[in-house]
Amino acid sequence: MAELLLDGLAIGESPRWHDGRLWFSNWGTGEVLAAGADGKSELMASVPPETLPFSIDWLPDGRLLIIAGVRLLRQENDGTLVEHADLSQVADLCNEIVVDRRGNVFVNGGSFDFSKPSIVAVVTPDGQVRQVADGILFANGMAVTEDGTTLIVAESHGCRLSAFDIGEGGELSNRRVWADLSEGNHPDGICLDAEGAVWYADVPNQHCVRVQEGGEVLQTVKVDRGAFACMLGGDDGRTLYILAAEWAGFENMFSPVRTGQLLTHPAPAPHAGRP
Repeated sequence: MAELLLDGLAIGESPRWHDGRLWFSNWGTGEVLAAGADGKSELMASVPPETLPFSIDWLPDGRLLIIAGVRLLRQENDGTLVEHADLSQVADLCNEIVVDRRGNVFVNGGSFDFSKPSIVAVVTPDGQVRQVADGILFANGMAVTEDGTTLIVAESHGCRLSAFDIGEGGELSNRRVWADLSEGNHPDGICLDAEGAVWYADVPNQHCVRVQEGGEVLQTVKVDRGAFACMLGGDDGRTLYILAAEWAGFENMFSPVRTGQLLTHPAPAPHAGRP
């Protein structure tokens, strides 16, 4: 069983291990928090009211990026938030980001009609924004492999993990199915480990699953509510952090009910890749 580290969250999302703590978005409150091993959390940033901090990551120079609606925000060294990129030209709503070692920021999203396919866009270090993939069936978690050559995307409605080769300028090519998870499995947030496996969180099935390329299930960790995202971290990278909450629909995103939890579970292999 996973162990409780932090309670009383709204809906936690986009966990990332950074500077010795687990950082994550707290949807519904507009907060980005960082939690230590003692379960104490610290407010690191807040997005404008009535928006959600959908996802976070860092530029190679260490500055924090936050997706809020169709705006990619950047936190400067003095703590202020400025616009890093306007993504309205490629999507009506953005969901997840991951930054590769070159500083390319991959963003996925689409429209408010979640039955329509999603896209992946890239924001290059020089500030250009362009679409690099489409036809994604509800794009969710993303990860870049340790060698920086491959982007893996969770397709929640496609019940699969898809992979792309990453070009020097952020181009994506050679799309293929990395793992067919079979009908009824809906990958949300994902992370990679040093043995080449992917952990994915699944809200309706209330668990996190470790799979290898091709789709073989290696391990399953059950929770008692929807598992939104997971990340490997800790001093040795072998702690699986799980953000879980009871899901009541997008219409209740700003509900005062606090069912969100941060849970931990030991993992067989340490973290690898990005985020």
